[in-house]
Amino acid sequence: MMEIMEGSHAVAHAVKMCRPEVIAAYPITPQTHIVEALAEMVANCTLDAEYITVESEFSALSACLGASAAGSRVYSATTSQGLALMFEVCFNTAGMRFPVVMSIVNRALGAPLSIWNDQQDSISLRDSGWLQFYAEDNQEATDLHYLAYRVAEHKDVLLPAFVCFDGFILSHTYEPVEMLTQDQVDSYLPPYRPVLRLDSADPVSIGLFAAPDYYMEFRYLVDRALKGSAGVIQASGREFGEMFGRDYSALVEEYRLEDADCAIVAMGSICGTVKDAIDDMRKDGIKAGLLRIRTFRPFPAEEVRKALDGVSSVAVLDKNISLGAKGAVCMEVRDALYGTQIPVQGYIIALGGRDVRKKDVRNVVDLTRSGKGDIFYGLRNEVLK
Repeated sequence: MMEIMEGSHAVAHAVKMCRPEVIAAYPITPQTHIVEALAEMVANCTLDAEYITVESEFSALSACLGASAAGSRVYSATTSQGLALMFEVCFNTAGMRFPVVMSIVNRALGAPLSIWNDQQDSISLRDSGWLQFYAEDNQEATDLHYLAYRVAEHKDVLLPAFVCFDGFILSHTYEPVEMLTQDQVDSYLPPYRPVLRLDSADPVSIGLFAAPDYYMEFRYLVDRALKGSAGVIQASGREFGEMFGRDYSALVEEYRLEDADCAIVAMGSICGTVKDAIDDMRKDGIKAGLLRIRTFRPFPAEEVRKALDGVSSVAVLDKNISLGAKGAVCMEVRDALYGTQIPVQGYIIALGGRDVRKKDVRNVVDLTRSGKGDIFYGLRNEVLK
C-alpha cells in the first residue's frame, strides 16, 4: 500500500514488521523520530518487543549485543557522535558474529558541532566488519531493512548491518513509500533462528581473549564472511524483487552509463540531484552518467570495474573525508580501477550539510574533464587565502 510518510516513520514501521524482540537505542538528532515511533508502538502493544531504555549509545549497542547473544532478533539506531560512542561495541558485535541491524541516519561528526548531513559517521566504521547499505530515497531506506535482516542472519554471513540514509534530507522528508504488509514481510523474512547463542543448558564461550597464535584467524573469518555476503545480498535482493517488484540484487546502480564519457560515482540522496543534472547535461550534448553505490561493505569492486569500463574519466563525490588522504569512496574506486588507465578525480563535497545543486554537479564534470580533482569542492574563498 502506497503511503505518504516521513522517512523516519516509514523506517520505524518497516522495523516493526521485521518483528524485533529487543530494541535498545538512545535518542539523538536526527535519528530520534525512529526510536520515538518504536517506543510508542511497544507502549501501545502494537509491537511485541522489549524496549530497553539506556543512558547512552554505548549501552544501547551493548544491550543489543547481549540480547543477540541470547538468541533474540534485535534493532538499534543512531547517528554521528552516538555512533562514535559505540565504536568499541561495533567491533565486538562483528567479531562475535551477531546479526544486529542498526539504522544510521547520517550526520556530520564534530568538532565543530553540526547536526546536518554528511556520511562521515558510518564511513568511519567501514573497517569494523559491518555490512553497509546506503539508500537514495525513503523507499529504499525502508526496503533495505528487510534485506539487511535477511542477509545478516544468513548462516553463511552472521554479521551486523548498517542501513544508512541521509539525515533530514531523507529522515525528515515526506515521500510516497509503498509499505509491505505483515504477511508479505513474514513470507520474505523468516523467524530468527540463531546458529549460536548463550544457553545455560549448553554452555559456550564467545568473544574471549585471543593470543597472537589465533587472533589473525578470527579477523580472516570475518573478512571472508563479509566478502562472501555479496552473493547472499544479490540472491536475497533478487528474491525481494521477484516477490514485491523492487529488485535489490545489484550492489550498484547505473544511470545513463551505457554511452557515458564521464562517469560520476556517489552514494545516498545526492544521487537524485546527480541524475537530474545528468539529464540536463545530456540536452547540451555532455555525455555524463552515474554509478550509484548501494552496498559499500562489502565493496563491489568487480561491479564498479565492469560498470566503468569504457568511460574516459571518473568523478567521485565523497560526503566524507579521510583526513590527510582522500574521500573513502574515491580511494576504493581507484583501487578497483587500478591498471585500467581510467583517470579518477575525487571531490569532497557537501560536508556538514552544505547544499549541492545541479550546477555544482555540472561544475564537477567540467573539472573532471579538464583533469582537475582531489579537491574540496566549493570552499569559501577566505579559507583559501
